[in-house]
Amino acid sequence: MKAIVSVFARDAKGITAYITAALAEQNINILDISQTLMQGYFTMIMLVDLAECEMPFDRLSQHLRSVGEARGLAVHVQRQDIFDAMHRI
Repeated sequence: MKAIVSVFARDAKGITAYITAALAEQNINILDISQTLMQGYFTMIMLVDLAECEMPFDRLSQHLRSVGEARGLAVHVQRQDIFDAMHRI
């Protein structure tokens, strides 16, 4: 299964490294990544592959949210199929 991971926060050093390390710890592969700064705010969106992740999706979503909150980051995870369905017109 694939998912969309989004990260939002005030800009600070090491955000990308921190989040990608958290994903690697769960055997999650990053397929595509985009990040930008907008007037001091950091935004990152990733397409990830969860095929080798052993944690159930609900638990993973909560885990990444908690990991983010520990550093003042808003981290959201959404299944790609749900994301695609929401944005199809």
